[in-house]
Amino acid sequence: MTLSPLPGPLVDDTWLAAHLDDPRLVVLDATALLPSPREDGDHRSASGRGTWAERHLPGSRHADLTGEFSDREAPYHFAVPAPGALAAALARLGVGEGTGVVTYDSGGGIWAARLWWMLRAIGVPAAVLDGGLEAWARAGRPLASGDDIGPVPDVRPLTPVVRPDLWSGIEDVAAISRGERPGTLVCALPPGGYEGSVPTRYSRRGHIPGSRSLPGRGLLDDSGHVLPRADLASRVGAVLDPEASPVVLYCGGGISAAGAALALTLLGRTDISVYDGSLEEWSKDPARPLESGS
Repeated sequence: MTLSPLPGPLVDDTWLAAHLDDPRLVVLDATALLPSPREDGDHRSASGRGTWAERHLPGSRHADLTGEFSDREAPYHFAVPAPGALAAALARLGVGEGTGVVTYDSGGGIWAARLWWMLRAIGVPAAVLDGGLEAWARAGRPLASGDDIGPVPDVRPLTPVVRPDLWSGIEDVAAISRGERPGTLVCALPPGGYEGSVPTRYSRRGHIPGSRSLPGRGLLDDSGHVLPRADLASRVGAVLDPEASPVVLYCGGGISAAGAALALTLLGRTDISVYDGSLEEWSKDPARPLESGS
């Protein structure tokens, strides 16, 4: 049986409800827990599996971005796994060759966007549920509870079609910051994080020199849906020159940056990448400069 084509990187609850029983579509809850820091260096994160078990879309499975959906050997949290390891983790949740994925979360959409970006980077057809769990619930759709996902179908592990252009490393970012390489750095943290006026989870406050501020959560409306296209274009256009290319997005740990990547993708941009290590990696090295203020 062939998967019904995904209509784009974003689907609404009506589309998903009509396709929820498609055996070639897997719905993954990407929720993770990341409390606001109480003081500088206060990094606390935890699996969202318990949250998923309390309330989730029927038939969905939890993809643990603090566990097997991250590289636990990396020197920073939430690091993207190697393509083969990511494909193996997906197979354990029933995602293989010919399978599509819809991701969602109960944390404002950034976790779902992060998983969507990871899947996109290895060639998996994927989309994000606009508005996440809350939009589904507000529409009166059914919910399930419990942590029993039932039997996972045997699938042929997918062969990753790797897109290294979707990720940037620390030296790429440093070269753009110094003006030695073309590109625009964009910070997706809230304004206080960009300005360095609030506590940070990391070792130093501020933003990478030369970067612009485009808060990821500012690209959503009050209900957690992505802004209408005209509003989105206006919000992005106030920060980004359409001719400025490429665009490298970062935040604290590559999560809000993925939310901004989704928004830019919806606007048709194809020249974007995410700095996976983001400020957690950058701030660990005292030789890497940081600026404060707007």
